[in-house]
Amino acid sequence: MSPYRPDPVAIELKRFHQELQLSEDQKEHLWTYLNEKYARLLELKRQNPNISRNEIARKIASIRASLREQAVRFLTPRQLERWDAEVAKAKDFLGHDVHTSA
Repeated sequence: MSPYRPDPVAIELKRFHQELQLSEDQKEHLWTYLNEKYARLLELKRQNPNISRNEIARKIASIRASLREQAVRFLTPRQLERWDAEVAKAKDFLGHDVHTSA
């Protein structure tokens, strides 16, 4: 029996839903995009099991930028400000450490 591991997409979505006060439509859009990005991150790690922390951090930055480009389409300007603030203080992204310290 494996230990319970919380769903990182659900955790991110809940946090952003609370912080940004998302509508149900916005929440659906974000759920879709977060799942896509998480799948990309998992596939990257699967294909590159020995990837360095620095490279993971660079990939996460790229994925976050892509996610923000999509978020611009459905978030209000005020929500985007909050989004940027949340992303700036985040220590992980979909369950993956984004710091590059060794």
